[in-house]
Amino acid sequence: MTTIQQGKILIVDDDTDVLRAARLLLKRHFSQVDFEKNPQKIPYLVTNFDYDVILLDMNFTRDLSSGKEGFEWLDRILDINPKAAVVLFTAYGDVEMAVRAIKAGAVDFVLKPWENEKLLATIQKAFDSRQQQSAEKATVPVAASNNLISVSKAMQDILETAARVAETDANVLILGENGTGKDLLARHIHQLSLRKDKSFVSVDLGALSETLFESELFGHAKGAFTDARDDRMGRFEEANGGTIFLDEIGNITLPFQAKLLTVLQHRSVTRVGSNKSIPINVRLICATNRNISHMASQYLFRQDLLYRINTIEIQLPALRERTEDIIPLAEHFLGMYRKKYNRPVAFLHDSLIQQMEQYDWPGNIRELQHAVERAVILSQGKTLMPKDVFMKNNAASGNEKLNTGYNLEEMEQNMINQALKKCNGNITEAARELGLSRAALYRRMEKYNI
Repeated sequence: MTTIQQGKILIVDDDTDVLRAARLLLKRHFSQVDFEKNPQKIPYLVTNFDYDVILLDMNFTRDLSSGKEGFEWLDRILDINPKAAVVLFTAYGDVEMAVRAIKAGAVDFVLKPWENEKLLATIQKAFDSRQQQSAEKATVPVAASNNLISVSKAMQDILETAARVAETDANVLILGENGTGKDLLARHIHQLSLRKDKSFVSVDLGALSETLFESELFGHAKGAFTDARDDRMGRFEEANGGTIFLDEIGNITLPFQAKLLTVLQHRSVTRVGSNKSIPINVRLICATNRNISHMASQYLFRQDLLYRINTIEIQLPALRERTEDIIPLAEHFLGMYRKKYNRPVAFLHDSLIQQMEQYDWPGNIRELQHAVERAVILSQGKTLMPKDVFMKNNAASGNEKLNTGYNLEEMEQNMINQALKKCNGNITEAARELGLSRAALYRRMEKYNI
């Protein structure tokens, strides 16, 4: 008995007999087989339904033998969904047309009349390839539930260290540039710890004024100062039994460093305006983007406090040092904001992927996240292009190698020739390299007689 696979197939042909025969064969193997006689409906179908394989005729009534219409519709399909798996078939094919079809972006080519086994094997191969791509995308590691995503060796090592540290109550110091995810790693450690069911309290020390420092961290008694109308517990008390995360610890002054050290040594706090000592039981995680060891050597940070907070020290790499993670992170943010803002955009164009991987991301993950969010909000199509994500200054930084010194037309012609050479004449790959649709690239090739 034949097993029916959970796959969606679309057949487009203006010959009703062909549609019926192909559908009769394929519906015995796939759960959904749709067919359409009118090619003008292709944009609607491809936009609204995620087909695993599209079986597309190359010749419709307007043109019976050249395959021109098939190539035009292939372009339209791949403009809408660059990752679509399209198999072309025709009664007037030859080897040259088959090669052209593959170069134009089709995954395979079948002649009519077909042999059932051959057609089924071709569709099955295209389907399996699409499923494998989806599976590879789905296996991107996601740490816990806090968006810590990594495929790079550097981050995998850090997450392994975090998992081992989480089992203990050792104090942790996380170092790294702004936007590298220090707060996410702190939450990740808490979620893996025995304190996960207790509070995680985050304090941005860089945002606290000197007048609020003690009151915010240690609490205050009623009447301690003008606005102290009631007793108020501080952040250390709120975190009792759980974890307190002190972000930007390198920003606090030496006098407050001394007060913090006293609390950590005695494991108790005294509210402002009170003489009563309150015991605390907290897991301490600190973070800073500053070179705190250098600060200690310059007597700008207490060495004894540094010893206290960095039992375990974890250095988070900048995003430019873990380029393997750029696209998984971008795809994660794309999916997140696509759902949040109810936008149709679902793909990153290959040219955008290349530019993302080449850009330095000085703002690290935070910059990448904001760039994708902005692009999703403003997007109108299903595929994000470089111009959607990169602002003018960023685009210039990411494309310095493209500045060849020619005038605009000469530079464009040179870029097209270079892309075609790099892609061995593959129009689809060259178009993606240049950030163009296939139709746009064809127009430029005609313009420059390429």
